[in-house]
Amino acid sequence: MIRVILTDIEGTTSSISFVHDVLFPYSAEHMADFVREGEADSTDIREQLDAVSEASGVDRDDIEGLIGVLDTWIREDRKETPLKTLQGMVWEQGYQQGAFKGHIYEDAAEYLQRWHDRGLRLFVYSSGSVKAQKLIFGFSEAGDLTPFFSGYFDTRIGGKKEPDSYSNIINELGVEPRTVLFLSDVEAELQAAESVGMQTVWLIREGDIPETGRPVARDFADVDRFLLKR
Repeated sequence: MIRVILTDIEGTTSSISFVHDVLFPYSAEHMADFVREGEADSTDIREQLDAVSEASGVDRDDIEGLIGVLDTWIREDRKETPLKTLQGMVWEQGYQQGAFKGHIYEDAAEYLQRWHDRGLRLFVYSSGSVKAQKLIFGFSEAGDLTPFFSGYFDTRIGGKKEPDSYSNIINELGVEPRTVLFLSDVEAELQAAESVGMQTVWLIREGDIPETGRPVARDFADVDRFLLKR
């Protein structure tokens, strides 16, 4: 029996276009000023710049050089933890100022509440930082959805295509792998989750459905039909 649902965000609960056409351009536009203005006063920003320096080899005192690294990482959509953390900080500013609201598919918003009310424990696993995850659900077009979630995982638990990451999540949750259903639009992530015993559903919202041995869903209503068979 499924007791836990672990969901991806981009392409699963939310449109890829929102992330790439709204969030990424916003962070690219505002990252430099955010770092320049906040570095002196924010311990959180300084800690992330320490990590950027360590990962890139750019001198820690070279603020403009570190900003250049961040700009490059944004263009390359790198899954670097300090970048994702700083992006979350920048996006928080945008959400709070009303620059945008988090996109959540209507079916996802509806069934996240249904599953929560049904007693399922809901968790998020995304390459975006935990802060960014909370923001997209907390400032969503459907309202604040964060009360439906029991927790969040980001790349600090490990890469999303690595089986060890899913083992780490299982250990954190303290449940049997077969009681966890992972939802994603990326096949390699599903394969990694399946390798440690999780059940999966592949979200393919548009386009042709490939030949696959795993359940496929067009939306969360399809996922719910899968759940009701378990």
